[in-house]
Amino acid sequence: MSAADEVRLRPLRAADLDRIVALERTLFGPGAWTYGMLADELAGQGRWYVVAEPARHLAVGPPPVVGYAGLWFDGDVTQVMTIGVDPAYQQQRVGSTLLEALVDRSRRLGASAVLLEVRVDNEPALALYAKHGFEQIGLRKRYYQPEDVDAYTMRLGLAPLRDDDPDYGTAPDAGSVVA
Repeated sequence: MSAADEVRLRPLRAADLDRIVALERTLFGPGAWTYGMLADELAGQGRWYVVAEPARHLAVGPPPVVGYAGLWFDGDVTQVMTIGVDPAYQQQRVGSTLLEALVDRSRRLGASAVLLEVRVDNEPALALYAKHGFEQIGLRKRYYQPEDVDAYTMRLGLAPLRDDDPDYGTAPDAGSVVA
């Protein structure tokens, strides 16, 4: 069974922010983004955010948010702003599903590349990005920790869509996805 069978992606909504903030704290500790920081980020120009939720949800009420991802497009390249996955779902390819959606969105926007930064000690994220073809292009110092090199910058080059590609000429869905 693929992750696509296990989760579905949808635009992130303002009603999701409390759950996203809780996941941020679980995943990133004291340095996690706050509700206000996330709200400001989501409102930024060129931002596109999605959430992952279980495809089969039998409980009463809305399904839980088990992952989220964001992208920023500046007119030339896209930048992965974040990918976060609930620890209980990290072995179910949810991160890959989210990353694939970001790369697909980037191609449909006509971006020449996808960029990102990742902590040098985040081995699962580094493995995910390498598996999807990202290459390390540099080091960033004093971003997460003031005393040392702590982040890799990575890049995935994107070939332009050809006119025989099914997505050629297809406009991507509307920009920011906060309701």
